[in-house]
This record gives sequence, structure tokens and C-alpha cells, in this order.
Amino acid sequence: MSSVHSTRRALGMGAIAGLFSLGLAMSEVKAADPVRIGLLSDQGGTFSALGGVGSCVAAKMAAADFGGTVLDRPIEILCADHQNKVEIASTLARNWLDTQGVTALADIASSAAALAVQQVATESNKAVVMTSASGTEVLVNASCSPVGALWAWNTRTQAVSTVKGAMQGGKNKKWFFITVDYTFGHALEQDATKAIEAAGGTVVGSVRHPLNISDFSSYLLMAQSSGADIVALATGGLDLVNAIKQADEFGLVEGGQKLASFISFITDIHSLGLQHAQGMVLTTGFYWDLNDQTRAWSARFEKERNAKPTMVQASVYSSVLHYLKGVKAAGGTEPKAVMAKMRELPINDVITKGGQLREDGLMLHDILVAEVKSPTESKGPWDYYKIIGTVPASEAYWPLSESRCPLVQAKRS
Repeated sequence: MSSVHSTRRALGMGAIAGLFSLGLAMSEVKAADPVRIGLLSDQGGTFSALGGVGSCVAAKMAAADFGGTVLDRPIEILCADHQNKVEIASTLARNWLDTQGVTALADIASSAAALAVQQVATESNKAVVMTSASGTEVLVNASCSPVGALWAWNTRTQAVSTVKGAMQGGKNKKWFFITVDYTFGHALEQDATKAIEAAGGTVVGSVRHPLNISDFSSYLLMAQSSGADIVALATGGLDLVNAIKQADEFGLVEGGQKLASFISFITDIHSLGLQHAQGMVLTTGFYWDLNDQTRAWSARFEKERNAKPTMVQASVYSSVLHYLKGVKAAGGTEPKAVMAKMRELPINDVITKGGQLREDGLMLHDILVAEVKSPTESKGPWDYYKIIGTVPASEAYWPLSESRCPLVQAKRS
């Protein structure tokens, strides 16, 4: 009897050992699953030059620079074209989270698409979202998320920092606005006006134009006769390009006025040419020719894309790299745990120095003030900016006390 019991006991122990070994093997397989980061981009439309395929290149550079693995798991970058359509962006995000095991989403052009994708991630609690190609501040205010971050730019900060940069040294006190007539333009003008008045300046006039027009002549004549030091273009896309070209034809800069663009990218200047854009004041979170590190990183990017990186593409690199640091520090990919580590860790990389991810999801960093060079000042392709100042993060962003983020407000009450 004891022999039978011994045999049974041995068989039982063997079975347990087998199950234990199988469990370890399954655990090892699971641990080897890739950490997948999905980029939802506009790859052929309005925002393709500022993000698009270039953002995918930047994300892959971040994965490679991190070492290709995190927590002994390979890093994979998935890239898809959401065509600036909310339905496509939401469907792609859900599919990636539910069937591909994606744990982070990045880039995300178009404000409506970015808001929809952040909502999908918030409801599922399966991924961190790091938006770089959209700049709506709603992402970190009314629609803020415990798993969402706004990494590159936002309309309010662009307006405030551009004003501060243009008015440094007590210059350029009189402003005239040419503003696109919808919420985007209205918000830019409103935020910039507050900053102008706070700095002791005045708005001497403004005019609003319909979206997607080709003739800015009447608006530019009003600006020219206003006596303004700065003609501020609170518009974007093709409207911005047309306004800048026609301002050159009307001789605004030659006549002593300056143009200021609240939201423009180096690809816009490349498309316009220095002849049209020279003298314009703008702000940016990144410039390729800032120092030896940015030049070396941008040279690597240019080999892949035959172009210098935009602020958005550089931001995608920074956000993906910091996400991977957060995963390593958290010991896993659970979104809220990773976000907690991402907020704890300072953001220091080739793109961002001394950055901080705030509890409302806003990534704080210094803003560069640039003036577009003249053709004679430029030494060659992509040598477009003179950096004329810096707006520190403490001045560029609104204080947390003004936040409308429910996460922040809940802590106050």
C-alpha cells in the first residue's frame, strides 16, 4: 500500500512540477511579447509634412536609441494613416489596443482625432497617449486624462510665447491681427491679446477672414495702414502660406512692419522660401541647428527623410523615449503606473532639456523664439532661423491653479 501511495505521490509531484514548468514557460513567452507603440498620423494630407511618415521615423529612432528592448521585451513601432478622420483614428486605436497589444499611442494629428483617441485610451485603460501633432489645449483641460499627455505645443502657449518673444526688450508694442474666423483663430487672438496687454502693448486693430481663401489683399491693406509694429497671423495651413506670400508682395516687411506667426513649422518656411518669409517672428520647441547634439540627431533623421525634422517629429522622438523610460521604471506597461513614473522622471534628451510632465498631462519645456533669416543670411538648405530668445516654461505655460482639468480640480476640493 505504501508503495502505491509513494508511486501516486511521485506522479502527483511530477504533474505539479510539469505544470509549474509549463507555467514558467508561458510566463517567459508572455514576458517576451513586444512592447508595441502605435503612431496614428496624417501620412498624405494637410499635416503630413509636419508629422506623418517623419514621425514614424522619429519614433523608430527613439526605440533604437533606447536599445531596442525594454524589460527584456523587444520594442515595436506600428504606424498607420488615420487620414485626419475621427472614425478611422478611433477604429485603428481600438483595434490596436484590443488585438495588437499596443500599450502607447503617439503623434495623432487633428484635434478631433486626438480627442477621440485619448477618449478610447481613457475608457479602456490599455494605453498611454502622447499627442504631438495636435495642439488643442482641451486635451489637458476639460478633456484631460490620467493616461494622456500633450507633448509638443498648444494654441495658448504658442500665442503667449510668440507675444513675449516679439515684445522682448520693450519692442513691437502695437499689434494688428489677421485672424481666421473660427474657434482656432479666435482662441489664438484672445490669448495673444491678453499677453500683449499684460506686457504693456496694445491691439490697434483686427480683421477676420473666412477659412480657405486665396486673396488677402484687403486684410493686408488694413494692417499696413494701421500703424502696427507687428501684423499677427492667427491662422494656419494654406491660409497662412497665402497671407505670408501676399504680405511680401505688399511690402509689409520692407515698410518696417514685422509678421508674427503663432503656429508654423520649418516645413512651412521650406515651402514658402526665405524671400517670402524673411523677418517673420515665430516660436518653436525645437530647432535642428541649435547645438551639436541637435545637429547630429537631425542629420540621422535627414538620411531617412531627406528633410530636417519639425518640432512635431522631434517631439514624437522625445515622447516615445520618455515613455520607454517610464515603462522601465514602472516595471511594466500598466498605463497609470507608467504615467506616474513619466511624471516623476525629468525629461532630458537631445530634444528636450529640463522638461516636466505635469499632472494635467501638459509637458512643460522652454520655448525658442526665432526670426526667419533673409536669403543672404542663410548658409544653405534648412538654415532658416535666427534664435533671438527663449521663453522659459514658467512664463510660457499657464499655472496649474488656472487648470480646468477635472483631475486637478478634484485634488483642490
